[in-house]
Amino acid sequence: MVLAQPRKLTLAEAEEMALRNHPRAASAALMAEAAKSGVTEARAPIYPQLSGVVTGVAAEHDSTLAAGMIQTSSLYSRVAAGVTVLQLISDFGRTRNLVASAKSRAAAEDRNAANVRAAIRIVVDQAYYQALAADAVLKVAQAVSENRQLLVRQVRALAQSSLKSTLDVSFAEVAASEAELGLVHAENDARAAQAHLSAAVGSEQSEVFELADEPLPGPLDPDPEALRTEALRQRPDLAALEATRDAARRFAQAEKDLSRPTIGLLGVAGGLPDTDPRLKGSYGAAGFNVSIPILNGKLYAARRTEAELRAQAAEKNREDLAVQISEEVRMAWLEANTAFRRLDVTARLVAEATQALRLARTRYEIGLGSIVEVNQAQLSEVSAEIAAASAKYDYLSRRAGLEFVTGTLQ
Repeated sequence: MVLAQPRKLTLAEAEEMALRNHPRAASAALMAEAAKSGVTEARAPIYPQLSGVVTGVAAEHDSTLAAGMIQTSSLYSRVAAGVTVLQLISDFGRTRNLVASAKSRAAAEDRNAANVRAAIRIVVDQAYYQALAADAVLKVAQAVSENRQLLVRQVRALAQSSLKSTLDVSFAEVAASEAELGLVHAENDARAAQAHLSAAVGSEQSEVFELADEPLPGPLDPDPEALRTEALRQRPDLAALEATRDAARRFAQAEKDLSRPTIGLLGVAGGLPDTDPRLKGSYGAAGFNVSIPILNGKLYAARRTEAELRAQAAEKNREDLAVQISEEVRMAWLEANTAFRRLDVTARLVAEATQALRLARTRYEIGLGSIVEVNQAQLSEVSAEIAAASAKYDYLSRRAGLEFVTGTLQ
């Protein structure tokens, strides 16, 4: 069986692949496009409304009344066809406010789409760094297993020369088995991280990637409050709530305008190809109409009150999210700062553990130390190397999380 070659992948390529493949990104983009149509819908009453009509009537001649209605003219048998034109002159700002509300809703959907893209990117980034960390730990586990196998061979050779005891061989073999077990766990973690990354980029099948390493970013901003201010200005979800609030306010104003008159022009024109001989063969008329609300069972007042309360609720939702963002930024900054400090500490720990292992092996080789000291030193070095391997990618992951909560990652 020929194994597939690992696919080379950079972080930017992984993000692009996820944004292209993820259903949520496509759904958010479609919702943003749908919201733009709402602006056209709200603006439609401003333009002339033209409709065609065809009417056919069969009536008894000279009839002027019909049950259930008051007739303003006589009823004649006829077939007529024509057009009707309606043009809004003024509704005292209602349509204008409805258009503004629709634009704000469209802007909110745009920002929601940006927030969905950012959420997808942070998942990909963290999965990518997790896979890099798992690969680094796997390399450490492989090196440790090889070194301990080498030590086993050396101790066996010394035991065969009666320079070391069989107990030392047993200790060395135990340490080698522990290293092999650690290697098994590291291989499993690496495969799991690759599977998680495959899902994050939108692949239905688990793939194996050859990941390009990422450089460490610059130092953190020492003032988290500056980042908090930046987040309040850039976060797409907060901008979406602000646009939603603005839409609710303009809609409330539009509902208030329901109580004002509406003025419009009306025009009709057409012909009567088949009609009573007493009627002319064509017709036309124009006029205006003023509609003034008087009583409607408090319907308009209730609609206005509902819209105003919804606008107030939208503002409270925005305030609540602003508080959450402030907390998220401070916590993300603390986590990233802690991860950055770990870089220097783990680097020194590796150097010290390596030196300790070198001294322990030298003491053992010259007969001043025991195999237990060597095993303990090896364990300390492994822990230090794993911590150092994980520290870099933990910091990169924390930095990506900080960029997400500040709104930089979009």
